[in-house]
Amino acid sequence: MTALLVLLGGAIGAPTRYLVDVVVQSRHDSVLPWGTISVNVAGSLLLGLVAGLTYVSDAPTWALTLVGTGFCGALTTFSTFSYETVRLAEAGRWRAATGNVVISLVLGLVAVAIGWELGTL
Repeated sequence: MTALLVLLGGAIGAPTRYLVDVVVQSRHDSVLPWGTISVNVAGSLLLGLVAGLTYVSDAPTWALTLVGTGFCGALTTFSTFSYETVRLAEAGRWRAATGNVVISLVLGLVAVAIGWELGTL
């Protein structure tokens, strides 16, 4: 049952990631990968929220599996973040590469903390 929940969440999260990435990136004329940053921050916020709700309430643990592991796991992407950072560095865009790392980590950590706080209210 657990694997099916992860599969279902991932089946929704992966195309959502692709679509959000394409839409967000098409609206920016920037070397920074704003689409990837957006899905990673949104996924961090959602994961924090669902984890917080599961921690403090009688929310079913399968919801964390479905949403946290499945959906958020497919929505967010560490591999693409890493690839895009290396690509920027190889192109000699060190400031953009560093900015991508700092922006992604700081916003991701802040988002998961906000989600957790909202979920544990």
